[in-house]
Amino acid sequence: MADTLIKVDLSQSAYDNDMIHNRWHSDIPMVAMVKPGDEFIVECYDWTGGFIKNDESAADVRDIDLSIVHFLSGPIGVEGAEPGDLLVVDFLDIGAFPHNNWGFNGFFSKKNGGGFLTEHFPEAQKSIWDFHGMFTSSRHVPGVNFAGLIHPGLIGCLPSKSLLETWNKREVDFIATNPTRVPPLANAPFAPTAHMGRLKGEARDAAAATGARTVPPREHGGNCDIKDLSRGSRCYFPVYVKDAGLSMGDLHFSQGDGEITFCGAIEMPGWLHLKVSIIKDGMAKYGIKNPIFKPSPMTPNYNDYLIFEGISVDEAGQQHYLDVHVAYRQACLNAIEYLKKFGYSGAQAYSILGTAPVQGHISGVVDIPNACATLWLPTEIFDFDIRPGADGPTQFIKPGGPDVLLAPDL
Repeated sequence: MADTLIKVDLSQSAYDNDMIHNRWHSDIPMVAMVKPGDEFIVECYDWTGGFIKNDESAADVRDIDLSIVHFLSGPIGVEGAEPGDLLVVDFLDIGAFPHNNWGFNGFFSKKNGGGFLTEHFPEAQKSIWDFHGMFTSSRHVPGVNFAGLIHPGLIGCLPSKSLLETWNKREVDFIATNPTRVPPLANAPFAPTAHMGRLKGEARDAAAATGARTVPPREHGGNCDIKDLSRGSRCYFPVYVKDAGLSMGDLHFSQGDGEITFCGAIEMPGWLHLKVSIIKDGMAKYGIKNPIFKPSPMTPNYNDYLIFEGISVDEAGQQHYLDVHVAYRQACLNAIEYLKKFGYSGAQAYSILGTAPVQGHISGVVDIPNACATLWLPTEIFDFDIRPGADGPTQFIKPGGPDVLLAPDL
């Protein structure tokens, strides 16, 4: 039986658990040590540390201080790991806690985090999703039921001091190009809400002042939100510090490609069963500067899709040059407009795209001036037929029914 190296108490503040941290820094002490070949279990808070509640209000999504996230379990040291190695992590199993069989999806207010479609959905909204074994459904988004593919949205190794300095300089310099933008271009270090694990005293305060925020993915992995990194996967992480310092969190029950609502998966606390090994000098041997991974062999088995296209022409009709970001946004907006014809609100449709196992593809990037991106929506997740027909769409979702919870900006 694998040992549980890190335990969490969901009734306890994540700040009171010294095996948790919410910044990246090379000085954060290891909370446990393992050897190559070891198996172990790690428990995780949800990414907000329990701030979002299972209730009928989205005020918590509106009011959360996003400088507290993400709460990560670790770092875990691996004996013998050195800078330049690859840390091989096998995901043997991942699950929700039996006593916490629910998760949440949210859109953050444009004034507090925003999201991929924040200009269209500028106010905070929330939906709660209940777990039924491997399936999930929501009282706020009727008519859908789908299998989850549980995965950590965030996992990676500690950065070296020089890599941390690189991150902070490029991101702070980027913020300076438009410092008043809402939402901001990036998130600079912010000491007041930093949780630095077992680092104490003056060393803790110095590290908190320069610790990198956990919001973006970076060279070490981090917040990549890859839905296929699930049970049965194997990931190869670049090692930048002695003992590697593996940390993880931000577990998702299910997610669509792109995590387009930002709080865009079904967020949950839970546990991971992992095994580690090392490839010495693996970064140079294989020319790796970002993680690579083998996907899970266990995926939701959906075989019928409606595929929505988008091109590099924005909502105002302005042409962009091979812009995949614009193209994928248009594919998502096209899918939302389509689902609205069946009675869904725009927010419900948006929530479906963020939580269900939709696929996002870059379909073309050479035919100037338009890139083509596609969103693959599985038809089998719906309780009714969403395919086009001669008789037109049946309004399955009746007016006045349940909807995603809304919290208007104050």
